[in-house]
Amino acid sequence: MDTAKRYLVTGAAGFIASQVCQQLLDQGHQVVGIDNLNDYYDPRLKRHRLEQLGGNSFEFQELDIENAAQLRTLFDQSSFDAVLNLAARAGVRYSIENPVVYETTNSLGNLNLLQEMQRTGCSKLVLASTSSLYAGQPMPFREDLPVNTPISPYAASKKGAEVMSYSFHNIHKIDVSICRYFTVYGPAGRPDMSVFRFIRWIDEGTPIELYGDGTQSRDFTYVDDIARGTILAVKPLGYEIINLGGGGTPVSLNTMIEMLEQRLNKKAIINRQPFHKADLMETSADITKARDLLGWNPEVDLAEGLDRSVQWYLENQPWSESIPLP
Repeated sequence: MDTAKRYLVTGAAGFIASQVCQQLLDQGHQVVGIDNLNDYYDPRLKRHRLEQLGGNSFEFQELDIENAAQLRTLFDQSSFDAVLNLAARAGVRYSIENPVVYETTNSLGNLNLLQEMQRTGCSKLVLASTSSLYAGQPMPFREDLPVNTPISPYAASKKGAEVMSYSFHNIHKIDVSICRYFTVYGPAGRPDMSVFRFIRWIDEGTPIELYGDGTQSRDFTYVDDIARGTILAVKPLGYEIINLGGGGTPVSLNTMIEMLEQRLNKKAIINRQPFHKADLMETSADITKARDLLGWNPEVDLAEGLDRSVQWYLENQPWSESIPLP
């Protein structure tokens, strides 16, 4: 990636994709970012991220990957060295309530992109996927585990996108890198995820809605590290599935809450709820492939990442505390 190239990044106003755009721009590349700016969570947060991405090398279009006609026009207007598909409906619990939109965005939307890539000769796809696929598998999670029993529509829609991408690799020789993300967090994060919500609730003295006893643990991964690994996956690999996670060092929600209490100098009030059957008790990533194929390791540990997350929240008050929590 030494030579300046032109990349399409979908979901560009999203938490991870906006950081991918920024890192690509910092490397001197041209980026076309698309996003439908839906209201799953407050669009103001999405526009806040886009505002950080100005400059002549970044072009944004409000566009939905579910709309095949719009995509056709986009691909007719521009040629791309690679497509990084990070547009997705995310969240396990919400997918149970609205499974159709997860299928149309995560699976059909990815198919629409693959068809335009095949039609126009764009031969590299990086697809964002999820550690949620590993439910019920032994840890640490390896990419060769048989993830054929997804326990949520979200995970099922991502599995559909993965296997369709393989079909296009097999038939049309599209080079595919699938990045399975593990619990991404950081500044300007998604307000439906635990780190954002817990910071808000601890800071304002609202009881934390904690599903389970808090011993469930996650392989937290800082957003800058995830974005860096996603960009490294642009290299030619054939067809590979690659974990991007904290490296097999899961941290319990109870410990994460204690770390946030220290940073906010406030005590959390906890309202315990029954454990949700679509959640995983623990996630732990085997990142051997990421090291071997991409030369990637996570660099930001949880302590530093939470420092930055809390700092963003406090520096952006009172706006940050007005963002509705889905």
